[in-house]
Amino acid sequence: MRLYPEKLPGQLQQQLLPVYLVSGDEPLLLQECCDLIRQRARQQGCGEREVIDAGVSSFDWQDILHSATSMSLFAQRKLIELRLPSGKPGAQGSKALCEYLDIASGEDVLLIIAGKIDKQSTNSKWYKALDKAGATIQVWPVDANKLPHWLQQRVRNAGMSIDNDALQLLCDRVEGNLLAAVQEVEKLKLLAKDSQITARTVTESVSDNARYNLFDMADNALKGNAAASLRMLHGLRGEGGEPPVVLWALTREIRTLYEAQLDCDKGKSAQQALSARRVWNNRMPLMQAALSRHNTDSLSRLLERAAAVDGSIKGFADGKPWDNLETLIADICCINEAG
Repeated sequence: MRLYPEKLPGQLQQQLLPVYLVSGDEPLLLQECCDLIRQRARQQGCGEREVIDAGVSSFDWQDILHSATSMSLFAQRKLIELRLPSGKPGAQGSKALCEYLDIASGEDVLLIIAGKIDKQSTNSKWYKALDKAGATIQVWPVDANKLPHWLQQRVRNAGMSIDNDALQLLCDRVEGNLLAAVQEVEKLKLLAKDSQITARTVTESVSDNARYNLFDMADNALKGNAAASLRMLHGLRGEGGEPPVVLWALTREIRTLYEAQLDCDKGKSAQQALSARRVWNNRMPLMQAALSRHNTDSLSRLLERAAAVDGSIKGFADGKPWDNLETLIADICCINEAG
């Protein structure tokens, strides 16, 4: 059965199904769903957890079939966790998953954690078989329109209330990064007086952050202010920042610019293209300034460079991550020669 993430806690209380497929590209929500399933599986006697990663080069689909037929060494039941980063098992994987469902005893629980699954794959044999045997849960990012409600609910669940001005400030700060949003809410629990979050509370929380702010760095890059942006990058590095987080902040902006530019090429105005991507009004001038310096080709090259930075972070591409991030920022700031 297809299950919405918010319905998962209630479903788990009623029954622990033999199969769960959790998919999507929103890390926080994906993690929270999986943690709920893991917790319930432990409560129901799954004392052993076996992790199978389909993303490694040594992976063999026979591993999951072996897990289906092997007895747990330490418990009557076990949780088999299959990680499928691509979201596509391919022909061999599809066959193996269907065969697993045929031979599994039903005592063990199979949790499949997958990347985003496209609409075509949801009509495939393997997906329908999993959906019939258990639950399929697709996790979607929280867009700009839904973020205020989502954050308000998080604040309420934390035992606090928040006024409208504070909510808008918080949305502006964390938009697009739910993990950062949760961290901010936890911090606000310590700062809020009488469990009431005001705009002043949020401002004080922001001022307590690192001196060289990640979002200010990205904003200065969008403005074309290379000196300020690089200075903040060096500050983030000196204060223990992590390259993947910096890359995430820059790539988010580049991807939005690239998609907006594609619309501009089709005749839309920059404001129309950016509004369609839920860009906040107070960030419009920044994004429009960046669009004025670039075109489709230069933004495509920025995405390629961002991918190269990601490769250097993960160790399979040339260069040092921090040096490559400097080059990426410089390229964002520069004026495209063809523009």
